[in-house]
Amino acid sequence: MMETQEKYTDRELVDRILNSETALFELVIRRNNASLYRIGMMYRFSHEDTQDLMQETYIEAYKHLRQFESRSSFRTWISKIMLHLCYRKTQSWRSKHVEAMTEDSPVSDMETNETSDIVMNKELNSVIEKSLLNIPEKYRIAFALREINGLSVVETANILEVSEGNVKTRVNRAKAYLRNEIEKFYNKEEIFEFNLIYCDAMVDRVMRKISTMSRTQPQK
Repeated sequence: MMETQEKYTDRELVDRILNSETALFELVIRRNNASLYRIGMMYRFSHEDTQDLMQETYIEAYKHLRQFESRSSFRTWISKIMLHLCYRKTQSWRSKHVEAMTEDSPVSDMETNETSDIVMNKELNSVIEKSLLNIPEKYRIAFALREINGLSVVETANILEVSEGNVKTRVNRAKAYLRNEIEKFYNKEEIFEFNLIYCDAMVDRVMRKISTMSRTQPQK
């Protein structure tokens, strides 16, 4: 299965799964594990809770796969499912997880450029990881989607259901928070990685769940 990772585009993959090639859903899982894991971690969920949310996300995506219409990227579509589930979970923990936040004054272009140099260039360490988790949630999530998961401003705005300008503001403010807390650089590819061991386990969890579902292919 690994050698077929890049064989199909997301659209081709979805079409084949909808045409009863259910086993190919493994590729959907492998392509999106790291991205979804980072989203869960940015919501401050534990490793175990994040895995549970990922599994739920994949099952929801499988059951509603016919609703994917390629108007956005598949990564955007499935990220919105994960974000919705994360948001729903945080609501039951509102007193612990949701902070009252107010908009601060805009960050200057000079500060933004300086911070971009800080946050985009060197290996992530535990100090920076903790700093990211101390950023207010709405800034942290926007930062994770844009700078860590590599989504475009348009895709991030689509997922968060805010304007593109709002996305830029949130990301800039996240960088400003980081700039005040960190001195070392990091490699964005190493942040909150969902390594191969966990990836294989997630594939197994989801595919076993799918195999026990009454239907043999996604339904409308």
